Amino acid sequence: IPGRPAPRLISDAQIATMRPGSVIVDLAVESGGNVEGSVAGEVVEKHGVRIVGHKNVASRLATDSSALFARNLYNFLSTFWDKEAGKPVLDEEIGDAVRLTKDGKVVNQRLLG
Repeated sequence: IPGRPAPRLISDAQIATMRPGSVIVDLAVESGGNVEGSVAGEVVEKHGVRIVGHKNVASRLATDSSALFARNLYNFLSTFWDKEAGKPVLDEEIGDAVRLTKDGKVVNQRLLG
């Protein structure tokens, strides 16, 4: 949400449970980061896990890649979009599998460990 700090989605404790060599790309690093320990403009390592904090990731992608990513994201979200509610409704099995947070809390079992 523009103007507000990014929600913390991945804690240091969660990073510690990941396999060494894992990579996390924090796309919200410029607004405080979704990953504890991410640093804007740097790639850091914690517990053997690389945390990529590139600024303005979209500018690092080729134009075609950006368009492809945008189209894929649009197609994915439009599958769940409720026009009346004006938001995605992710109550289906696949929604539960891809939902990471709800109402400010981490709900994805893979992230909870």
